[in-house]
Amino acid sequence: MARHQAPDRASGVFETLLVLDGAPVELDAHLARLRASVRSVFGAEPPSEIVRRALEASAALPLGRLRLTVAPEAGGASAAGVTPAAGVAASALVADVTAHPVDPAQLFPPWERAVALDPLTIAGGLGAHKWVDRRRLATAAAGAESDRLPLVLDEGEEVLEVSRANVFAVEDGVLLTPAADGRILPGVGRARAIDIARALGVELREEPFDLSRLLAAGEAFVTGSVRGVEPVRTVGDAALAAPGEEARAVAAELRRRWIGVGASGSPAAVR
Repeated sequence: MARHQAPDRASGVFETLLVLDGAPVELDAHLARLRASVRSVFGAEPPSEIVRRALEASAALPLGRLRLTVAPEAGGASAAGVTPAAGVAASALVADVTAHPVDPAQLFPPWERAVALDPLTIAGGLGAHKWVDRRRLATAAAGAESDRLPLVLDEGEEVLEVSRANVFAVEDGVLLTPAADGRILPGVGRARAIDIARALGVELREEPFDLSRLLAAGEAFVTGSVRGVEPVRTVGDAALAAPGEEARAVAAELRRRWIGVGASGSPAAVR
């Protein structure tokens, strides 16, 4: 089991989001979460130019991934270990903005491209901030197969999240997802999936559940800000079922909100 290791604050925090037709998707939501993290970790606001740079970096991309990073300037006071309560001058923080193309096949993938998960216990989870320093995850996952994602568990095999996504189990038509209690990243895709499920009349519960309950449910999906909704085909050696009605409905509506129509101009279909 991986023991708690505090992230290196000097590496900063970041956000990753989808770019479609030259515009960042859910930019306001991601900026709100980034500001909250920067305020909590550094007691300051992100550099003011980050919005302009995000829009500029996205403008030339028909489909891509945008990454926004905020970190202390090298040698700055916060890098030297200033506590959040003390605060950091805005000038001591720097922003890095990068954008890269994305394979369309990665978005809302079909069952044939469903993800495989391997349980991995990290006591206390990864926390509520998206840290650049991922040593806890990388160290614990060393030696894992490259085409499989870690399913992060707390002690007692309580399900928390996936390395790059939030997780939902489907139990007799009811969606279960861990509560955003400080141990998981409160994902933007997660929040939208919760809103959509409730709007569609799909029962959803934010509550703890362990690995055995996830496996007994027999169906799961994960949500992320670039890939959207991804079905889960295996957890460890256990095979899960293809998406049922509830998961397909949530995926279809999130796809409609984010992407609208497919490349052919026809309404985006559930895959």
